[in-house]
Amino acid sequence: MSAGPTRDPEPADGEVTVSQATEASPELLRALHRLIPQLSPSATPLTPEELAAIVGSDASVLLVASEGAGKVLGALTLALFRVPTGMRAWIEDVVVDEASRGRGVGAALVRAALARAKQAGARSVDLTSRPSREAANRLYLDLGFELRQTNVYRYQQAPGR
Repeated sequence: MSAGPTRDPEPADGEVTVSQATEASPELLRALHRLIPQLSPSATPLTPEELAAIVGSDASVLLVASEGAGKVLGALTLALFRVPTGMRAWIEDVVVDEASRGRGVGAALVRAALARAKQAGARSVDLTSRPSREAANRLYLDLGFELRQTNVYRYQQAPGR
């Protein structure tokens, strides 16, 4: 699977590496089809075209955690965008395979996203997480995120038309 730049030397089995997805390969699509239902069972499967749009976007970075010869363990998306008050960064869709949880995969993904955001000039990075995702919430606090008192609003678009 080509998830990012080649590494030299190749990581050893069991070693977690994080790289930017640079190709919408069939292997990456299969991995995301396995991972996304673990994050959101109601999510519709990505199409090859949608994955290509994500990988090719200038506004976001798809980071993939893998081990050894490329087994995908998890992924996240880092959205980067400029607003009048500065560069903003937002982490979305953090998912680690159930079989790989507790191995530091989520922490490696988030740290890589924080480094990318800093490199892009973002002074802060936001994310949201459902309260029921207790392990994820502990991870974010352990990595230095602070729970903010805020109102989050969502407008749900009507389907079709």
